[in-house]
Amino acid sequence: MLRLATALAALMLIAAPAWAQQPAPAKPTVILVHGAFAESAGWNGVISRLRAKGYPVIAAAVPLRSLKGDAAYVGALVSAEPGPVVLVGHSYGGEVISVAGAGHPNVKALVFVDGLAPEVGESAASLGARFPTATLAQALAPPVVLPDGSADIYISPAKYHDQFAADVPTAEAALMAATQRPIVKSALEEPAAALSWRSVPSWFVWGSRDLNIPPALHAFMAKRAHAREAVEVPGGSHVVMISHPDLVAAMIERAAQPGQ
Repeated sequence: MLRLATALAALMLIAAPAWAQQPAPAKPTVILVHGAFAESAGWNGVISRLRAKGYPVIAAAVPLRSLKGDAAYVGALVSAEPGPVVLVGHSYGGEVISVAGAGHPNVKALVFVDGLAPEVGESAASLGARFPTATLAQALAPPVVLPDGSADIYISPAKYHDQFAADVPTAEAALMAATQRPIVKSALEEPAAALSWRSVPSWFVWGSRDLNIPPALHAFMAKRAHAREAVEVPGGSHVVMISHPDLVAAMIERAAQPGQ
């Protein structure tokens, strides 16, 4: 009886179609890139949801010293991955992923979360000047002058909640204000030297009450990039990955699907 069962099992294996014998393809690695006035832990809600679905995730700790340098850092992470990668950028991190994705054929998708997608020659500052309705400048603390003469900028802790994270609980926003990573002012003025959103499929999501980057600018960039999806979250602030992690994680999953 045992021999018969073994023989039947072997026969079923031989008769099974070839596709049924192939291992499931590995899921792409998701690299999450924070922006200015934030840090990598801001992705925690999205990370937990992606990991539960089996996605490898890296939340990069971006230096925020220069667009060129930040993009080179993220590009090195991409180069270290043997398989496909989905790049996800928040705010200034959108600029970083767009530049970093250029020249990396394993980048299969870009997801901009309240993120900037500049054309070559554009900067965060120049895009903001074209859509001058944000209130970030009024919310900044006095700059911290560094030994080399450059200046770090922060959002004033007293204004952080209303400016940056109005749809996040007050206590959580207070922690975010205390742990915010500053950016060198010149990085926001540095023009993008490359881009990848013209050749790599893109997805955009932003809050309708984003006070750092105007919703009209988000819509303009998404249309210009011929985004696969462009979603405006009603009442969402500049940090929809924190206030709406389910929605953002689901978009990243869609971007990661084969054939996109």
